[in-house]
Amino acid sequence: MITKTVPNVEAACDGVKDNMTFMLGGFGLSGIPENCIAELVRLNVKGVTCISNNAGVDDFGLGLLLQQRQIKKMISSYVGENAEFERQMLSGELEVDLIPQGTLAARCRAAQSGIPAFYTPAGYGTEVAEGKESRDFEGKMHILEHAFKADFGFVKAWKGDTAGNLIFKGTARNFNPNMAGAANITVAEVEELVPAGTFDPNHIHIPGIFVQRIFQGAKYEKRIENLTVRTRD
Repeated sequence: MITKTVPNVEAACDGVKDNMTFMLGGFGLSGIPENCIAELVRLNVKGVTCISNNAGVDDFGLGLLLQQRQIKKMISSYVGENAEFERQMLSGELEVDLIPQGTLAARCRAAQSGIPAFYTPAGYGTEVAEGKESRDFEGKMHILEHAFKADFGFVKAWKGDTAGNLIFKGTARNFNPNMAGAANITVAEVEELVPAGTFDPNHIHIPGIFVQRIFQGAKYEKRIENLTVRTRD
């Protein structure tokens, strides 16, 4: 039986080098690959490009790599929760591509599907469209966007099996499924790893064909970016 299981995060990140491009799933701090990010910090890889919806916060998520000046370029949609990101961007230390959120997801999905490029109306007439090919479709202008190219994709799922099949939970389904299979090597860390054949096939969100390495993560903090509670009467 095919198994994609590796024993730990160290084995999962084997082959990671300086100047690579990484995809990292999650939305805000929900569903981020915490173990893989910690390993990237430990490996101290430099000059990397990160494709992620956001850049974490100052002391968690991708903010940990920013603290160590490991990231050369961020390709993101939402970056408003990270003061160090802002400082590096405004000082010119960090290259930044800000992309409409739907376009970011679609460029991941295109890479996953083997589609080299696609047209979208998002961003036409703005700085997003500068230097890009444009075309009229049924009276509406669209710009050409290319699929991402990444060396590693790091995703986090709720449950996975030894064949690499994944099930996501809640907000973790943002960007993680689109990034699975969109890079040369997809690494999946999961909260619960079970034998192949355990899942009902109808419940699987991402099939194992899109995953090269899978391991059971540990010590998830699952931080909340902004906690708002109702004041008691």
